Amino acid sequence: MFLPLSHTHILFCVFFLLKDTSVVPPLIYAVMGTSREIAIGPVAVVSLLLSSMIQNIVDPAADPATYRSLVFTVTFLAGVFQVSFGLFRLGFLVDFLSHAAIVGFMAGAAIVIGLQQLKGLLGLSHFTNSTDIVSVIKAVCSALHDPWHPGNFFIGCSFLIFILAMRFIGRRYKKLFWLSAIAPLISVILSTAAVYATRADKHGVKIIQKVHAGVNPSSVKQIHLNGPHTAECAKIAIVCAVIALTEAIAVGRSFASIRGYKLDGNKEMLAMGFSNVAGSLSSCYVATGSFSRTAVNFSAGARSTMSNIIMSITVFITLELFMKFLYYTPMAVLASIILSALPGLIDIKEACNIWKVDKMDFLTCLGAFVGVLFGSVEIGLAVAIAISFAKIIIHSLRPQVEILGRLQGTNIFCSIRQYPVACRTPTVLTIRIDTSFMCFINATFIKERIINWVREEVEASDGKARERIQAVVLDMSSVVNIDTSGLTALEEIHKELASLGIQMAIAGPGWNAVQKMKVSPVVDRVGEDWIFLTVGEAVEACLSAHKGTALEC
Repeated sequence: MFLPLSHTHILFCVFFLLKDTSVVPPLIYAVMGTSREIAIGPVAVVSLLLSSMIQNIVDPAADPATYRSLVFTVTFLAGVFQVSFGLFRLGFLVDFLSHAAIVGFMAGAAIVIGLQQLKGLLGLSHFTNSTDIVSVIKAVCSALHDPWHPGNFFIGCSFLIFILAMRFIGRRYKKLFWLSAIAPLISVILSTAAVYATRADKHGVKIIQKVHAGVNPSSVKQIHLNGPHTAECAKIAIVCAVIALTEAIAVGRSFASIRGYKLDGNKEMLAMGFSNVAGSLSSCYVATGSFSRTAVNFSAGARSTMSNIIMSITVFITLELFMKFLYYTPMAVLASIILSALPGLIDIKEACNIWKVDKMDFLTCLGAFVGVLFGSVEIGLAVAIAISFAKIIIHSLRPQVEILGRLQGTNIFCSIRQYPVACRTPTVLTIRIDTSFMCFINATFIKERIINWVREEVEASDGKARERIQAVVLDMSSVVNIDTSGLTALEEIHKELASLGIQMAIAGPGWNAVQKMKVSPVVDRVGEDWIFLTVGEAVEACLSAHKGTALEC
């Protein structure tokens, strides 16, 4: 489907705001973007957001010229903000979208998009612009009470079956792969010809009808950066910029994960920003990656950003020459094209695998799915990111603190819980701290766990001098960094051990941790001679210091 003229995009009082948004931004993105499948253009969420927020400033019915000027100004500023995000290298924000979040996001978005196509598929006159499943179902139920023509449903289902059949044949017989690629175009041509020949539009079949031909003039003079509404435009722009980037990167990364390549977040921000800056100068409003058109793009076999160039050129030629031929194109066939692209986006098998591997990851997946389904794309992503952060915090709060033992005949120390064959060294308690950052959030937990273990060992060896703990070795090879709370915790551990007459040794701390330990009193109190490169060296030194006790493994 090359022409995205669904009802969700016709939101502005002036229709020409929509047309060029599918011509100019895709060309810029094709040169600068890194996603091979994403289709750039207007999307429902940003359109709704932009329209509703600008209407609070000026009434489009009363002053359409000022309204258009504000739209172009917001689009320009949104592009500037997006470019700034890229220049300041904030692409790492993309990494907050985990694999589990993407799986849930795709499934939820696919269901919502599919339900929204019921308007075109059933030929409904009244529908909702909301994207949550509750609003969509309510709109369908209320609309079904109104008269509707079964011809829309027949056309939509017929061509949906046709497209799915062509796709099956293309996958079954590799030489016929082109059938699935051209099936949507054939569907548009055949359905349009059928409606025109039978005049089905006279009998209730919904069609696109008249669309203004040609591209729009430049809008450079309509962008006002020093007007009375500039501050309001900037506020709207930053909201639209963030939401547009979030959706575009989520969509792009979703399909990149399927194809197995990496999306560059910084380049995506720059590409999207320059696309919107250029678009604002050519009568476009905020463009981003469309999930529905990207799904169609993906199912058609798009393998590079060249698909955006082809789409842009096709839309341009269509706007100039063929708009009158699309007058009779039924809305139902456009709905069937989008519906045909959705089943492959719901990966139940992967969701089950996530459940088996990591329950917390599955909760992230479920949060994204439910958020998109019952809220919006933004809510779903926000829920997924919030759960991901909660997961990080929980793991940081309670890092693994393990007692180590030596594998017989080696100098390898490992967790005795994971490897029961590992033998503990008499009189030396070896403990590993499994966290990369020993900080305020986990320092107290680590300190209490170590001190409790030492006290238990001391109580258990009362009256048994040969078994009494003489030294504690802290394996800090996983600790890359440490803050003042972590340093204070080490000092308190040393103080507690010293009061019990136990020597403390530290093995393998990271470079940053060592530097901070030298600046703080930790090294002075523990002693430079008791900081070692490996656990084996630390244990040998402890044994030598306490009457040369022999190893018993």
